[in-house]
Amino acid sequence: MWAPVIDRIYEAAFVPELWPETLQEIALRTGSVSGEFQLITDSATPRWQATDVTRPVMDDFMASGMWRRCMRPQVLLELNHAGFLCDHDYMDAGQLAADPAYEVMGRIGLGWQLGTLIPMPTGEVVGVTFERWVAQGKPGQDEIDRLDELRPHLARGGLIAARLQLERARETVSALEALGLPAAVMSASGKVRATNSLFEALPEVFLPRAFDQISVAVKRADDMVRDAIQSLSDGHFTAIRSIPLAATVERQPLVIHVLPIRRSAYDVFSGSDVIIAATMVSASNLVPSPSILTGLFDLSPAEAKLATALAAGTSLNDAAMSASIKLKTARTYLERIFAKTGTHRQSELVALLKSTAPLS
Repeated sequence: MWAPVIDRIYEAAFVPELWPETLQEIALRTGSVSGEFQLITDSATPRWQATDVTRPVMDDFMASGMWRRCMRPQVLLELNHAGFLCDHDYMDAGQLAADPAYEVMGRIGLGWQLGTLIPMPTGEVVGVTFERWVAQGKPGQDEIDRLDELRPHLARGGLIAARLQLERARETVSALEALGLPAAVMSASGKVRATNSLFEALPEVFLPRAFDQISVAVKRADDMVRDAIQSLSDGHFTAIRSIPLAATVERQPLVIHVLPIRRSAYDVFSGSDVIIAATMVSASNLVPSPSILTGLFDLSPAEAKLATALAAGTSLNDAAMSASIKLKTARTYLERIFAKTGTHRQSELVALLKSTAPLS
C-alpha cells in the first residue's frame, strides 16, 4: 500500500517542492484532505510546505506571527508521544478555543487535526499534520495507525530535509556537504560514488575496501548495512533502516541511516541508488525520549515506550505492568527492539539507549 508514498517521501527530502503532492497522497490514503510539513528550530519562523487547501492559511499563519501563540508544539513535546494524535485528544475545549491554529483552520471548514512531532538527533523538530473537513467527524484509530506506519520514513526523510533546511539539493557534492552529516552515496551494488569531508573524517568507522566499497568497523552493523543496501536494490522498503553503533574509547555513539535515492532525487546524485548518513549522538545519562527512539530505530509507539522504561532502570515485568500489557507481550516487543537496534541482551540495549540523546 505504502511503497509509492515512501518513494515520494525520500524524493521530497531532497526536492522539497514535492512535499505538497506527497502530503496530499498521504492525506488521500488516510481520510484527510490537507497536510503540512514543518521544520521547527528555536524561535525562528518555521519553514514549511503544505497542500493546496491549507497553503494560503499557512502563509497567513506564519507571516502574521500567529504561530508564536500556537500551543500545539509545546503540548505535543511535553506529551512525548511517539506517534500521531488527534488535537481533540491532547487539548481540552478551552485550549482549542484559544488556539490560533484551530481558529484559522476552522475558517475554511477544517479540523480534527492529526499531528506528530519528531525530534531530530541533530536538534531540529519536524512536525507533520493532517486535517479533515469538520463535517467528516473525528478520525478513527485505523487512520492513526496508518499514519504511524509511515512515521519512521517521515522521520528519516525529515532528517534530510532538516539538514538541507527545506532547500532543494542541487548536485552531488554540494548536497552532501550541505547535509552537515557524514554521508556517502552508493550504487545498488555498494560501490561508493561520492562522499563528503565529514564522512572521510571517520576512518575508524567507515573502512575502505577493494572496488570502491566500504565496510563498517563493527561486523554486526556492517552486515546490517549490507543487507539493507541489497534489500533496497531489490525494492524492499522494510530494509530502510537506522543502525546503531555503541560508543568505544575511539568514538562517540552514532547511528547509520540507510536511505533510498528515489525518482527526481536520483538525478541530483548522478544515478546513485542509496545514501548512507550518520548522526552522532552524545554520551549521556539521560533517558532518551520515545520520539527520539522511533525516529532513530523505527520502534513502534509501544516498543519505544517499553524501551524508554527499560533505559530508565525499570524491570521488564514492571514495565509491562505500567503499560498494562502481559509479560509475554512485553517479551515479544523486546525481541523486536533487539532486532531493530542490533542488540541481543537487555543490558546491551540499555547501554546503547542511554548513550542516545539529541545533540545539544
